[in-house]
This record gives sequence, structure tokens and C-alpha cells, in this order.
Amino acid sequence: MHLFFSVGEPSGDQHTAHLIQEIRNRVPQAHFSAFGGPEMQAAGCRLEVRLTDYAVMGIFNVLPLIFKFIGLIRQVGAYLESERPDAVILVDFPGFNWWVAKKAKSLGIPVFYYLPPQLWAWAPWRIRRVRKNVDYILSGLKFEKQWYEARGVNVDYIGHPFFDEVISKPLDQELLEELSDSEKKIVGILPGSRTSEVTKNFPVMLRIVRQLSQKFPNAVFPVACYKATHLELCKKIIEQQEATGLPIKLYLKKTSEIIESAQCCLMVSGSVSLELLARKTPAVVIYRSHWGMYFLAHLLITCKYMSLPNLIADRELMPEFPSVGSPKKDIAKIDTIMSDWLCTPLSLERARNKLSSLYDETVISGASAQAAETILNHIQSEPQQKAAA
Repeated sequence: MHLFFSVGEPSGDQHTAHLIQEIRNRVPQAHFSAFGGPEMQAAGCRLEVRLTDYAVMGIFNVLPLIFKFIGLIRQVGAYLESERPDAVILVDFPGFNWWVAKKAKSLGIPVFYYLPPQLWAWAPWRIRRVRKNVDYILSGLKFEKQWYEARGVNVDYIGHPFFDEVISKPLDQELLEELSDSEKKIVGILPGSRTSEVTKNFPVMLRIVRQLSQKFPNAVFPVACYKATHLELCKKIIEQQEATGLPIKLYLKKTSEIIESAQCCLMVSGSVSLELLARKTPAVVIYRSHWGMYFLAHLLITCKYMSLPNLIADRELMPEFPSVGSPKKDIAKIDTIMSDWLCTPLSLERARNKLSSLYDETVISGASAQAAETILNHIQSEPQQKAAA
């Protein structure tokens, strides 16, 4: 059995690595190849292209890479034509993966979309592409399954792998002890997993840190850097903003430990919000963009919230601040919310209890295992269906 994956996001790389392990547990002789990321490669997948290096969001960030993506689309098409895998499994990254799905479908290869793009959030007319080129959706969100079912798409609800990964991930105990000083207030800073997100959001986050540190001299602000290049970028921004005297420390690949230790977090919107939900850590969400993207979003977005916990709950459990132009008003509001959490234990406990209740109501375990079972069952039933036809 040969399975091909197309994965462009760092979080998708992590989820797919676990999925590969679950499939291998069931089919030890299975062969995996991908346009993907380093965690998939570490799980035993042959990487044809490191697609996660091109993770960008928004048309204005994609445009400079358009010719590169055209070349990659041609490359993946030629690969599928020559190798003819037993199935193609796509994970998020819709701008690129629509083309992969179209090519695979034209070759008669079954197409699965694991953790599909959030069509219910914006540009829902893209459902036509799903109906035409995707055989099965594997959804991590219960309300998402209902949305796809209502539109005539084959969809299985398998739960979200983020929650299993949180439970199973071993944490750095030394760092937890370092951050567990009872005399300190720990405020985690999560500046995003994309370089463009760090560039746009971290300078504003520093301004919020500056205000909070003046009010709370015993507060410290560990920063979770996803890549070594992000850590260097954060250092550069700190120097540019003359913020070297702030109680900030940069950490590489220690997001889980920071979330676990923090009383609360200031985060850039992203799938990491599910880990905050799993660890019941209150957070304020910010996402900076430019005016062109802001107006485009207002035209296309059809949902009320940008954070998954808020979408799941259908109410604002994590205060959100989509931000454009001068950030002064957003900074003032965020400062007010986080100051209240830091000086009023009851307010922080209320926020934590809301996340805990949502987690208990909605989270199911075993998502990666369920996804593996579902994919294998569908693949094994394909030859029988063709023979019957």
C-alpha cells in the first residue's frame, strides 16, 4: 500500500506524523510519500518536497510565491502520474491542495481530506470543488461534519488530533519547574507559526507586554518560538523596539510547556488555540493584517469568530482582536482584559472554568487512530465496490 500526503502547514505536519504512525501500526508494510514537513519525515514518510517551508496565509503573501507554487503543482502532478499511489490524503492548505485533488481525481486515485479547510468560515462556494474532486472528508469538528453533510459530502467525524497529542506529549519537567515560581505571574506569548505572523504581530505584543510589566513587576513573559528563524526574528524585533529590558525570555519549541505553566496567554490566532482549550489556559487572541486583507476578509468571511474554541462554543470564550491600522485601541482593550485576569483570581478562574466545561462537553479521544481506521476501511472497500460495479 502506497499513500501520498500533501501537507503545507506546520500543525498539519504534526497531525499527519501521528496519522502515519497509526496507519503503520495497522499495515506495517505500508509505504508513505509526501509533499510535507519534517515531522512526517521523522515518522518514516519519504519527503519529495518540504512543502511546509511555503506556509503562508492570504493572497498578498501568496502572490510573491505564485511561480514557485505553479512549479510545485506541476511536480506533484507528474509524481502522481508516475507513482499512482493507492490514495491521496490532503491536510488543510487549500490553495495548493485543490490542484492536488483535481489531478488525483483525474487519475482515478481516491482522495481524502483530513482536517479540511474551513469552508464554513469563508468562501463557502468552494464546496463545489469538494464535491467534484474529494471522495471523503475526515472532520475534526462536530459542527463541521454537520455543515458538510448538509451539502451532500461524504464526511466522517473523527475528533481532533490536537487533543490526543496534548495528552500524550511528554513535557520538559525542568522548564516546568523553572516557570512554576509561585511568586511570579506567567503570561505566555505565542506569536504564531508563520514568519509573516511573527513579523506583523510580535511588535504589537511587545507593546502590550511593556504595559503589563509596568503594572505587574512580578510578571514574566516566556515567548514560544516555533522555529529557530522565528527566535532570531523575535530577538531582532526586541532590539528594534528597545525592549531588551522587558522580562521576556525566548524559547524554541516549548509551546506546550509555556501554555501549561502560564496563568494566561496572548496568542496569534491559529490551531494552537485548541491546545489552550485542552490545557484550560485562558487567552486573548490577536491577528494583525493589512487593509487589503482586512477588507477581503470582510467580503468573504461568513463566521462570527476566528478562534476554534469560540467557534465550537458559538460564543466568545477567548476575547478576539482582528487588528488593522493603528493598534492603540486594541492594545488598550487587551491590556484591560489581561490586567483583570492577573489582578483578580476570580476572573481568571471563571475564564478557566468556561474552557474546562467546553472541553468536557465536546472533546473525544483517539482521533489519529480513528482517522487511520477510516482511511484504511475506505481504501479496502474501493476494490470491492469496483468489482461489484
